[in-house]
Amino acid sequence: QPQLVESGGGSVQPGGSLRLSCGVSGFTFALDFYVMGWFRQAPGKEREGVSWISSGGETTNYADSVKGRFTISRDNAKNTVYLQMNNLKPEDTAIYYCAAAAWARAGLDSASYDYWGQGTQVTVSS
Repeated sequence: QPQLVESGGGSVQPGGSLRLSCGVSGFTFALDFYVMGWFRQAPGKEREGVSWISSGGETTNYADSVKGRFTISRDNAKNTVYLQMNNLKPEDTAIYYCAAAAWARAGLDSASYDYWGQGTQVTVSS
């Protein structure tokens, strides 16, 4: 049974930083088979794609709203994906989810992802 477990969320002031982690286990294939993505959902809003990283880690992509502030990375040997979030803004407040996709072109299309974590809350407030 595939499991994705996010951690690292919390409450920070504007301008602060957080590092989210996503631990993965129980996959049929090794983690380096899957595209990994981070998504978020704020209260009353649709889930939106934040960032994705290719299976080998050579390609990354970001939503315009987080470019230059967030960095996605992965350590396939440790079965972990990360999202470093710097210069956080109140509008970044949301539940953050990591997800895994077998399709190499999943990108930021949430419908293309096969497995999801339960999410971790990020709150940015002064």
